[in-house]
Amino acid sequence: TASPAAICNGATSVLTASGANTYSWNTGGSTASITVTPSSTTTYTVTGTSTAGCTGTAAVSVTVNSLPTVTATASPSAICNGASSVLTASGANTYSWSGGLGSGASKTVTPSTTATYTVTGTTTAGCTGTATVSVTVNPLPTVTATASPAAICNGATSVLTASGANTYSWSGGLGTGASKTVTPSATTTYTVTGTTAAGCTGTATVSVTVNPLPTVTATASPSAICNGATSVLTASGANTYSWSGGLGTGVSKTVTPSTTTTYTVTGT
Repeated sequence: TASPAAICNGATSVLTASGANTYSWNTGGSTASITVTPSSTTTYTVTGTSTAGCTGTAAVSVTVNSLPTVTATASPSAICNGASSVLTASGANTYSWSGGLGSGASKTVTPSTTATYTVTGTTTAGCTGTATVSVTVNPLPTVTATASPAAICNGATSVLTASGANTYSWSGGLGTGASKTVTPSATTTYTVTGTTAAGCTGTATVSVTVNPLPTVTATASPSAICNGATSVLTASGANTYSWSGGLGTGVSKTVTPSTTTTYTVTGT
């Protein structure tokens, strides 16, 4: 007899003879039981001899089943942090995965760092083979965005600058590029998406505050004078004022023009 009568390649079987007193195997063994590790299906012969010197023979076969060639793939094999990859095994009948993934030919994984997975495949004959597959995890970029200046007066410009990735795409139809010049008419928040060489993306936002221009008014009291008289100019609508004609700064100015004159005041 052979126990077991069918083995996987690389395993052993115990051959046992009975019915005589001494035994001689075609492998050279001379005991009732021998252990064999055949690499292919093999038939063994044993000759048994009684105490009277009479002989008999028997034959026993050990079937050798081949090990499966198990393969494993990951699609995609490189992902961005937070994305998933599908692991697929082939070459056997049933599969068991490491890392608590359980059984099945296909598994979806979302590793946070680069990971290697092992799968064991088993044939219907109970023979096993293993394969490993790795999933590379690429980090997401830390994208930052700045505005210079971050606050502008209506009609002025600000330069938006992104960093932390390889390429950039801006919201609001601004297109691509690390730097953009904008002239918003109202306070606006811009979003930029940065992409690394590995194709991983991150986003950042930046706001440009738009301050309104002051509505400056100026009056002259009186607005008509006789030559040699004075008039008081008064500005309003801003915080500080600067007058033309060398009058300097201040809310009010007293003037004595010798001819009809127009004065300009800039309020800030």
